[in-house]
Amino acid sequence: MMMPTSDDNPNRLVLFENQAVEKLTVISLRWFVVVWSVLLPLIAWAGWGRVSALDGLALVGLGLLVWTLFEYWAHRYLFHWEASWKPVQQLVFLIHGNHHEQPRDLLRNLMPPVVSVPVGLIVWALCFALVGHAGTWLFLGFMSGYVLYDLIHYACHQWPMRGRLGRMLKRHHMRHHFTDENGNFAITALFWDRLFATRVHGARRQQEAGK
Repeated sequence: MMMPTSDDNPNRLVLFENQAVEKLTVISLRWFVVVWSVLLPLIAWAGWGRVSALDGLALVGLGLLVWTLFEYWAHRYLFHWEASWKPVQQLVFLIHGNHHEQPRDLLRNLMPPVVSVPVGLIVWALCFALVGHAGTWLFLGFMSGYVLYDLIHYACHQWPMRGRLGRMLKRHHMRHHFTDENGNFAITALFWDRLFATRVHGARRQQEAGK
């Protein structure tokens, strides 16, 4: 699905004709860091004193783990949903397809708060429904995992990612974009691709082309 490009940035697809709405679909790294440097401590403050320190740490760890599985599931089944109904196709393009069209757009490598904050509030409500006030710490772990995910995703596209871990993360994600987008769905917890047999090896495309 092709979209018109922005006049001030030919590498950016225009998703909405309304300029006010269009501006809500982008965010810079600086503003992303500012927003979540405020929101994550506020979440911790909201949960302060609800559980013991040890229980709080355990819930944060569980929330992080749940995030990694959600990250994999959402990327595999929601972001790459091959729907037959056109409105769903358009929605999937707005959520993720545009990123595959222009993967190096500086302002669309991070999820804008207009999406992440409402979704986060829904997750918070679910956590509260599950375990009451202790759910705030579960939610803190989940959202900390999200922020880490988005920063790593941004770095994979915009930074050289030197060092053994950085190169591994970047190579894993670049293979999703440029070798086979039907695999390597994990961004942070790469073991999920091994566990669910969706790990992409660098030679897959060449092997398939030779069949």
